[in-house]
Amino acid sequence: MEGNEEYRVEDLLRELAPQVLGFLARRNGQFDACEDAVQEALLAAATQWPVDGVPTNPRGWLITVATRRLTDLFRSEHARRRREDTVAAMAGPEEFVAPGADQDQPPESDDTLTLLFLCCHPAVTPASQVALTLRAVGGLTTAEIAKAFMVPDATMAPRISRAKKSIKAAGSRFAMPPAEERADRLRVVLQVLYLIFNEGYTATSGADLQRVELTAEAIRLTRLLYQLLPDEGEVAGLLALMLLTDSRRLARSGPDGSLIPIDEQDRSLWLQEPIAEGAALILRTLASGEVGPYQLQAAIAAIHAEAPSADETDWPQILALYLLLERISPNPMVKLNRAIALAQVEGAQAGLDLLATLDDDHRMTDNHRLDSVRAHLLERLGRLPEAREHYLAAARRTTSLPEQRYLTGKAAGLTLP
Repeated sequence: MEGNEEYRVEDLLRELAPQVLGFLARRNGQFDACEDAVQEALLAAATQWPVDGVPTNPRGWLITVATRRLTDLFRSEHARRRREDTVAAMAGPEEFVAPGADQDQPPESDDTLTLLFLCCHPAVTPASQVALTLRAVGGLTTAEIAKAFMVPDATMAPRISRAKKSIKAAGSRFAMPPAEERADRLRVVLQVLYLIFNEGYTATSGADLQRVELTAEAIRLTRLLYQLLPDEGEVAGLLALMLLTDSRRLARSGPDGSLIPIDEQDRSLWLQEPIAEGAALILRTLASGEVGPYQLQAAIAAIHAEAPSADETDWPQILALYLLLERISPNPMVKLNRAIALAQVEGAQAGLDLLATLDDDHRMTDNHRLDSVRAHLLERLGRLPEAREHYLAAARRTTSLPEQRYLTGKAAGLTLP
């Protein structure tokens, strides 16, 4: 099979995975068993379709194979007749046939949103929420997820298994959470998608600065969520933030993989299509109602994206947005970014004074960015021995090799008195 045909199969399987899992879970109610069955069906398709060709009705093919796997599972649990009757009663034969090209599929048949809420159940740890979302909704295999997060399959597989057991133990059904829980659960869904994107955009460890497969998957899932919830401002804000941030991807590293900070990047390499889409999206959503943290971050990203050069960046407006963001979503990383903006507007010493208020925050104890920003501001003030000390401290704290090389290079490049 040609390479582009292989990518077509992979993309199709990722698109169909949540649809098939949603269908089975909605009819059967056993998320853990259904998820295992769908994964086996996806693996079978990934093996057979490149050889035999994509079936006429790929969704129906996957549902049929996954249903057979469920039947086998139920039989092995010594409840063959009762379970087989349950599986047979899931739906009529017409449910296994995808609607025609001229037919609209009813919204309730797309269970992706329910799947997202289920994977981000509060009974599941944040790390497991990420893994389960990538597997159940993203269609990634356990091996692919383990590779993305640089852990052995033997580590990731139990993590996903524990997540499914936690959901089952919590007594969760395959249904949308009650209205009173929906807003809180949506915040968790958005946070999980944000975490996936961030891990792809700046990998927390390893030799590569970026993991494009993770940023692409986060954008795909967030775009899908936006299609399902077009009136949710924070969903639109998160999609805009991802698009605007990812537009800088090609300019963030040199040919040797070295990190290039935003003020030194070749802006001709910034991708204009996602910038235009993200800027238009955030402009629409800011005018439509209450503003949330993702919308404000997207607005900041839009200012960076639309500045012709680093020197022409509208730092006073960015500082004002960080002040607003800190009021509605106070956390140390927002304050750290506000210190960077403050230093651009009022000088490096003002930025350092604000950074000093983070020294006693336990959440920043092991965060290399506090040392990195402090080193940069000390360098601007000519306090080079102190700057070198903090560059090296930041290098020791990060587990990203490109960041380590950048920070040690900055320390080595300082001409000390």
